[in-house]
Amino acid sequence: MDLFSLITLLIVASAVFAYLNTRLLKLPDAIGIMVCSLSFSVLLIGLNSIYPNQLAAVRQTVAEINFEKALFDVMLSFLLFAGAFHTDSAKLRVERRSVMLFAFIGVLLSTALVGTGLYLLTRHLDLALSFPLCLLFGALISPTDPIAVLGILSKFKLPDNVKLNIVGESLFNDGVGVVVFASIYRIVINGADSISAGEIALLFLEEAGGGVVFGIVLGYGMFWLLRSINHYQTEVIITVAGVMGGYLLAQKLHISGPLAMVVAGLLVGGHNSRQDAMSQLTEEYVDKFWELIDGILNALLFVLIGLELLLVDFQVTQWSIYLLVVLLVLLSRYLAILIPFTLARRWLDLDNNAPVMLTWGGLRGGLSIAMALSIDGSLPQKDFIVTITYAVVLFSVIGQGLTIERLIRRLYPPDKTS
Repeated sequence: MDLFSLITLLIVASAVFAYLNTRLLKLPDAIGIMVCSLSFSVLLIGLNSIYPNQLAAVRQTVAEINFEKALFDVMLSFLLFAGAFHTDSAKLRVERRSVMLFAFIGVLLSTALVGTGLYLLTRHLDLALSFPLCLLFGALISPTDPIAVLGILSKFKLPDNVKLNIVGESLFNDGVGVVVFASIYRIVINGADSISAGEIALLFLEEAGGGVVFGIVLGYGMFWLLRSINHYQTEVIITVAGVMGGYLLAQKLHISGPLAMVVAGLLVGGHNSRQDAMSQLTEEYVDKFWELIDGILNALLFVLIGLELLLVDFQVTQWSIYLLVVLLVLLSRYLAILIPFTLARRWLDLDNNAPVMLTWGGLRGGLSIAMALSIDGSLPQKDFIVTITYAVVLFSVIGQGLTIERLIRRLYPPDKTS
């Protein structure tokens, strides 16, 4: 099937599922669209015995979609910029210590805890997974997905400092996770001698540090261009060109494009920056444009996640393993937040409920699935890694996403949040 036809089918499916959710389910957009997409996939699987040819045709169509390429090369830059653009950068700056602590130390701790736990679990179950491969799973599942987090938390009332920590961490920790994932992946493919600790540190400095610096340059460059004119159509195009051109250039420079988009989005979208660079009319048009882009791409992403169920080889006999892995990831996430939170408690403006809220609000999404799918197919354990990743993402978006509001009401009653 040609590219235009694939995009058309995905847009139509997104519109149908969004309508069904808005009209009938009335769930948060990301959850509702994903539930509809999953239900569609389950229905097709259920009808396989009656119409096997139709299911095979749909599977073939879904298989033609390169999920990893679609997310990393196309959607991620727009979604991260839009998310950062709509985040209050001034308030986020107040929470910078806790955000950076959880985004850096938290991801590293979670990677180690998940990897070690999975290694012990698979040894107990007589599954042949090496320790580096278990760490690789820890690296891809530890970053919380800003796309899933921003799409869901925006619907719920939560204390600003807690919400900003969840959103801010999810915006920045993907850069850390990708670097850790790339380093461990090199060890898995080429052996432990293929990369040293110094090379890992240099890779992190180039990717993460370079991405932040490039994002600052890109953000101020876009700000200067926006301030120099007053024509909302041109200014909207400038923001689109900045995101697409900046992300492409970041890839060519081998620095973190996601981090560059986050930093640029925070700089351009900051309240003071908007007032200085844009007229009120331009600000309204730019804001609504990126809100619309965010909504459309979020819908497409969660439709894709739901349709991926048709390609994931779930084994009924391994449901207990999937459940154990979900519990392992949650426990590791809690410890990875609790340990730095406890050690740095005196410097953080967070209450004692924050570790629980950050744990349950740290959703996984398409980013983890994309990294799992990027693993070389020659590795015999790839299918298992993809399957347990998908299981964690399903539980995270649906299980955690549907219960976040109840947890917020329990931990932060209205009289307390007011």
